[in-house]
Amino acid sequence: MPTIALAFPIPPEKYETWRAAITSLAGERRAEYDASRRRLGVERSRTWVQQTPHGPVEILVVDVADPAQYFHGLATSQEPFDVDFRAFIQDVYGFDLSQPLPMPLPELLLDSTPAATSVGP
Repeated sequence: MPTIALAFPIPPEKYETWRAAITSLAGERRAEYDASRRRLGVERSRTWVQQTPHGPVEILVVDVADPAQYFHGLATSQEPFDVDFRAFIQDVYGFDLSQPLPMPLPELLLDSTPAATSVGP
């Protein structure tokens, strides 16, 4: 299962909007969010926030069989939840998911699964 990881700087003036939306997705809108992700072929999705000297950054990690199809589905779905989600992304980040992404998908540079080793004398 391919994994994609994305980092999105959150405009400081939009942080509370972003935080409330993520809280909603983890709470009262969880069933809708999960149903949307299933429709889009997502096996697992994780969201972090990293506070930096330049402001907060969202770190999104998505396990999805076909990343291109995932973004196409986000762009074209007319399901009410997905339409709302696109509006949220437009409001917070200023880009329109119904248009081509403003950047290429991330490039994986290192994937490591270290073998277990014993520690000791």
